[in-house]
Amino acid sequence: MALAAELDRRAVAQDEPNLRSLADCVRLLALPTPHDSDHFAEHQRVGKALLQAFHASARHAEQELCCDIERFTFGWAALPACTAIVSRSMSAAMNAAYLGGRTAEHRVAATKTAVRRELEEERRTQQEAEEKEKTAAWQAPAAAEGEAIPERHIVVARLSEVEMKNPKLKDILGPLKHAVNTPLPLVDVPPLHKVRNALAFEFPYAMSVIDFALADLVGRATVRLRPLLLVGDPGGGKSRFVRRLGETLGVTVWREDAARSDGAVFGGTDRRWYSAEPCHAFMAIAQGKIANPLVLIEELEKAGTRSDYGRLWDCLLSFLEPETSARYPDPALQTTLDASEVSYVATANSLDPLPSPIRDRFRVVTFPKPAADDLDALLPAVLADLARERGLDAAWVPPLDGAERAAIAHSWRGGSVRRLRRMVEAILRERDLRAVRN
Repeated sequence: MALAAELDRRAVAQDEPNLRSLADCVRLLALPTPHDSDHFAEHQRVGKALLQAFHASARHAEQELCCDIERFTFGWAALPACTAIVSRSMSAAMNAAYLGGRTAEHRVAATKTAVRRELEEERRTQQEAEEKEKTAAWQAPAAAEGEAIPERHIVVARLSEVEMKNPKLKDILGPLKHAVNTPLPLVDVPPLHKVRNALAFEFPYAMSVIDFALADLVGRATVRLRPLLLVGDPGGGKSRFVRRLGETLGVTVWREDAARSDGAVFGGTDRRWYSAEPCHAFMAIAQGKIANPLVLIEELEKAGTRSDYGRLWDCLLSFLEPETSARYPDPALQTTLDASEVSYVATANSLDPLPSPIRDRFRVVTFPKPAADDLDALLPAVLADLARERGLDAAWVPPLDGAERAAIAHSWRGGSVRRLRRMVEAILRERDLRAVRN
């Protein structure tokens, strides 16, 4: 409190309002729970400052963050009047959070009930609309020229009614026909701080890559990443990172093995061939039923260099440029596709074989390998992932004990996450063998 008083004195003497704000911060952290009117005036002053700060910041903060700040702010404001129900063993900040939660319980419950009813009504309305759309889908193209397209939807492929009746095209489309002449939704960008925290839990050694990737989504309404190439040694977790990036962003991930692909496979084959199929970008869109899936291209440097059916590297150039991807001529459908919202993330162990046009179109970032110091941060994520693979709740897989952790630390000195997972799997198998059976 003496420090806060000195900051107040200097704020007046030096005409520095920031020092007064700093004094309020000191009081916020230092004030005890008020009992018998102790520090009543200081609590009032901090409460007033919190309310002013909340009203100033609520206009710019996300809704969930606003709820947390509001609960704490009003809990603090109520603190001096509620000394009879707060604990002396807890700090003022902890008591404020407790009071704010109690104050908001009924309001939150009522809001949840209202939102639940609203969502149920919206779901019923949406189901009715979808049924009507399916009924009329083959009578007239749902996305005909001039017809309004819902916001944050795009029509990826347009085909005339005559084309849709072509027997050869019916064989090619098969289960993909729902993606033709239909506005497909664009997935909205989720709260980026939640995505960052989820990825940081599993990849604590790759924070620079996480921030580099997510920076592309700041200010965007829908998910779309510019082409990204992750370069690093085998076993570092590049492929798993891309898969988890797509999952946490809420988009489907289409995996492509560059070593088994060429231009004719990825870019689609002509309708005249018996094995004709659309380009893989359209297949990723149709599989996910969204217009902005994520395409993962594994080990890009291992793509074939023969040009008999076109190199994958050359074929990719049309998909990586927004101008050409928005008008891609699909050889199987024989129409132009709008694949401009598809995100492409590739992995590679080395940049050496890649031609310069590919390097120029990808944003290249080095994916680090974890060090021995990252072991304790990696183990919880590895255990949680193994539990998920076994179909178990993470609570049923207790953390490694001291001896188990020491054994892994002795053998794993950093490097391959794949090798670390095998070690943990071996320990879990040993646990199962030694478990007491009833």
